Amino acid sequence: MTISLDRSIADNNPRLAWLVGNAKLVNFSGQLLGAHLAHAGLIMFWAGITTVGEVLRWQPGLSLADQNFLLLPHLATLGLGVGDGGVVLDTYPYLVVGMVHLVSSAVLAAGGLFHVFRGPARLFDGSVRVARFHYEWNDGRQLGMILGHHLILLGLGALGLVLKATTWGGLYDATLHQVRVITAPTTDPTVIFGYLWGSNHGVWNVAGMASVNNLEDIVGGHLWIAGILILGGIWHILIPPLDIVTRVVKIEADAVLSYSLGGLAFMAFLSCAFVGWNTTAFPIEFYGTDRTAGAAVQLFLGLVALVGHLWHAYRSRMTA
Repeated sequence: MTISLDRSIADNNPRLAWLVGNAKLVNFSGQLLGAHLAHAGLIMFWAGITTVGEVLRWQPGLSLADQNFLLLPHLATLGLGVGDGGVVLDTYPYLVVGMVHLVSSAVLAAGGLFHVFRGPARLFDGSVRVARFHYEWNDGRQLGMILGHHLILLGLGALGLVLKATTWGGLYDATLHQVRVITAPTTDPTVIFGYLWGSNHGVWNVAGMASVNNLEDIVGGHLWIAGILILGGIWHILIPPLDIVTRVVKIEADAVLSYSLGGLAFMAFLSCAFVGWNTTAFPIEFYGTDRTAGAAVQLFLGLVALVGHLWHAYRSRMTA
């Protein structure tokens, strides 16, 4: 059987239509928004139900690492419910986090269902207020506005971790084996950005960013990232894409999705090193000494995102 390299290989073949994914909604801004909200709701639901389930299965006297939990170790690393030595003292904060995620998932799911079944398929066809959020894939200014808001929200998320570390109770320090407030995050750019080329305080380390071994640098890095993301978001909201950018970066539905999946794949691959070897961000008390399985999951998810990146990049090139 001969397979054509034309873009229609998936669009016009019913058996391959699933490969198109949300790309089939690219011309329906309202329904695409509904799909995004539904996906976000699904992720929130998974996080919430998994957290609550782990709370119900928690056994006093056993470490989180010995109980093979997936999400409670992350909450413990944030300094929630744990005392000296990483001993879990109170699971109520975990239950609250789980329930907040479940309630949020219901809100997101309701929004997704509304935009899929009741809202306008194209936001442009809605009320004046709704129409402001409609976009076309060749409208760089509108896409920049949407990107800018996403960046600001990501920046606020990073800033939230900084505030948790410095103001709202602190983080669990695997070196001291206790929760402490980070009073002096590293702000020296030569230290923070040195990790990008493998320099850990002037000493080269093959692990790069994953070689970080103190909370001050971790929190300081998040502080820098928060500032960059928020400022970048404001830039994209106020300034349309520059000509030099539009000549190099293709602005088209599959291209934008490809960029997003490429970034997701990169972050998954980077996290493999952290999960597998870094005991500051992933303390042994909560994650155990053998984190091969966790790193493998991250690697698998990264490969899935990379395949999606290449697939949508291919589809984008077919429109050139």
